[in-house]
Amino acid sequence: MTYDADLDAKGLLCPLPVLKARKRLQALGSGQVLRVLADDPAAIIDVPHFCIEAGHELIASEDTADGQLYFIKKA
Repeated sequence: MTYDADLDAKGLLCPLPVLKARKRLQALGSGQVLRVLADDPAAIIDVPHFCIEAGHELIASEDTADGQLYFIKKA
């Protein structure tokens, strides 16, 4: 999957992955995609909830050996 920006949030605990994703998304234009790599177990709940609340689209998520990948399309 293609993306416009990348955020490595490994090692960060709730709520830091979402807070850093929010900040990173501010620099992107509408329709651009941010890839987030997180290994916090709470991210499975926090990232989709953040997308719904902020109006962004979670276009994909997948498990990897390093954690979970999330692809967020900016509203």
